[in-house]
Amino acid sequence: MSNVPGTVPSPESRIHGCLLGGALGDSLGYAVEFDPIDEIRRRFGAAGLRDFSALDGGTHFSDDTQMTLYTVDGIVEALEWANSGVGADANACVWLAYLRWLDTQGVPVPESAPRPQSRWIDGQDVLRHRRAPGNACLSGLATGQMGTIVRPVNPDSKGCGTVMRSAPFGLVPHIPAEAVYKLSSDAASLTHGHPSARQSAGAFSLLIHYLVQGSSLAEASQAALARVLADDGAAPELRERLDAAIRLAGQAGADPVSSSVPGSVLSPEELVRALGEGWVAEEALAVGLYAVLATATASEVNGEPDPVAHFKAAIALAINHSGDSDSTGSIAGNILGAYYGTDCLPADWLEALEAPEVIRGMAGQLVAVTSA
Repeated sequence: MSNVPGTVPSPESRIHGCLLGGALGDSLGYAVEFDPIDEIRRRFGAAGLRDFSALDGGTHFSDDTQMTLYTVDGIVEALEWANSGVGADANACVWLAYLRWLDTQGVPVPESAPRPQSRWIDGQDVLRHRRAPGNACLSGLATGQMGTIVRPVNPDSKGCGTVMRSAPFGLVPHIPAEAVYKLSSDAASLTHGHPSARQSAGAFSLLIHYLVQGSSLAEASQAALARVLADDGAAPELRERLDAAIRLAGQAGADPVSSSVPGSVLSPEELVRALGEGWVAEEALAVGLYAVLATATASEVNGEPDPVAHFKAAIALAINHSGDSDSTGSIAGNILGAYYGTDCLPADWLEALEAPEVIRGMAGQLVAVTSA
């Protein structure tokens, strides 16, 4: 399988890149999350928001990064038990982590729910701010019941709160692709019961997994789509959105000389019409993936990838639309960080990022337990 010419990112670089990249996309998108595209253009110009320097007052990361880090913590706890020779239910560990996140949001946990012990992440004050958390994430956890596929909470909900937190499952090495998909979709069931919510999360984690294993962006995207298409019970809307994202990105990267279809990236209005606003799971995944794939060729220099230019272009495309800009930006950032490693992260953006030491701290914990 192919990767970036010249150098292959280390597992440590991919883990840090994925988590920091997701936080960068989340943070820039959070500044315009609830703004229609006309308002974004009014505030930042015709090209929209493209850089942290345009935000005089700075910005914060949202619940997307908070929940992603708590996903990491649940995985880390399960692996800590495993490394000590004790088996643990990985999904139960993630659920307990999410219950601790729920407490940071000021939502009481029912008496029927367990009281997990505090961990390092719970002492980070920056994670205790309420940053527009998804209703289904809050209500699903607030039941005090551990949702499963056969006993779902919020059975009709397919909000993007599953996808935006699921990249860490793809960062765990030495487990089969199908196990990654199951871990991710099972964790999605903790808060969202709709098949598309579960399957979109599983597909996203699988995409990250294949990138970490050395696949190209195109190969990983096709592999994730193939897994969805192979499932007789796959949500049809997920199939349609993923297929459209890959197909339209291929048209955006078409060579005008050799192709009858000129390469052109969708406008924000076209993006929403084709793939959706990103408020639901399959739309958020499709928009984030499209942004990454559609900007790959345009970001090359002399036929070679420019990771930083690709990252900036993809995030700009992912967030400048009428919709859930922080989640689509977070997904795009996760993907490119897993693919390129930390080499794609703009240094000036990292300087503007809120609490990078907390994100690096959780990344370091995941590195430690996966290399033990």
